[in-house]
Amino acid sequence: MSSQEKGRAKAEQAKGKIKETAGRAVGNERLTAEGRAEKVKGDARQAKEKMKDMFKR
Repeated sequence: MSSQEKGRAKAEQAKGKIKETAGRAVGNERLTAEGRAEKVKGDARQAKEKMKDMFKR
């Protein structure tokens, strides 16, 4: 996994988790949904990079 993409995936996951938690805390469904979406996007990016690494070997 390239370190830049790995960092981007982790950042998206963290940012999504923070948004989701904040949305739940204030009762904002839109913010909660945005957070979940960002977290899923980070998960997908991480999975994609892991697959690329697996085929490099």
